[in-house]
Amino acid sequence: MTAVNNESVLQMLKEEFTEAVMQSDTQYGMLSVEIPADRNTEIVGWLKSHSLINMGFLTDVCAVHYPEQKGRALVVVYHLHSWTKNFRMRIKCFLPAEKPEIATMTGLYNSANWMERETFDFYGVQFIGHPNLKRILNMDEMDYHPLLKQYALEDETRDDKVDSFFGR
Repeated sequence: MTAVNNESVLQMLKEEFTEAVMQSDTQYGMLSVEIPADRNTEIVGWLKSHSLINMGFLTDVCAVHYPEQKGRALVVVYHLHSWTKNFRMRIKCFLPAEKPEIATMTGLYNSANWMERETFDFYGVQFIGHPNLKRILNMDEMDYHPLLKQYALEDETRDDKVDSFFGR
């Protein structure tokens, strides 16, 4: 019987999806694997249903915006947890800013519903097949996604602040 750890899970992933494991590393003891966005449900579904790995819990879905990376400006990050093996891992799927679309995980995990809505709300990621993809925290009238780094953090017209007082 194989132990469930970073090395064994990465090895099993590479054996099953040779070309789909695009990059991997370990950050703070957690395995991170980059996979193609168009195979997210296939690979995560395999991790969930695998009798040894059993990634039965989707801890988080979020996004990160890297505007300087052309064709890879947005990354959707999934944090998975196997309760039975006490093993956690991270899956990353990069998307172009021009068409940030990825298949929904709601068919695999009910918990993906609101997390995907939040990611859509703040980053504009379109989760294809989501049953109710609409804003969850911001007003429906907003025509932008506030966590994209193209927006200023504060009002740039203010002249009552001196940046040197704030370490800038």
